[in-house]
Amino acid sequence: MATIHTDDEIEQGIGEKVRALRLQRNLDQATVAERSGISVRALRNLEKGAGSTVRTLLAVMRALGRDSWFDAMAPVPTINPLNLPRRSNQRQRATATSVKQAQEKARKLTFVANRRAGIK
Repeated sequence: MATIHTDDEIEQGIGEKVRALRLQRNLDQATVAERSGISVRALRNLEKGAGSTVRTLLAVMRALGRDSWFDAMAPVPTINPLNLPRRSNQRQRATATSVKQAQEKARKLTFVANRRAGIK
């Protein structure tokens, strides 16, 4: 069974990931805030999961070089169901009767060919 997370838990989880990424890049909050064009307080709130905006998250992720992170959240569909034909032609299938008739015809032709060639 899947675990259901509250909005606060999700926000805190995102904040922890952002903080870990910042530390992995060996950057302090002031540097990332400056590169993002946001205040240090806004970055601190984002990292604590204490309320932030999507704009702040985007700016920080760009500053950390991870704006491709959002591609996984909303992938571009490769197939648009609206472009599919509404009604496709019925596929023709071989029936058991037609297969048996074709096999019998092949056996007869092989038999006749073998008789003419003198093969038993």
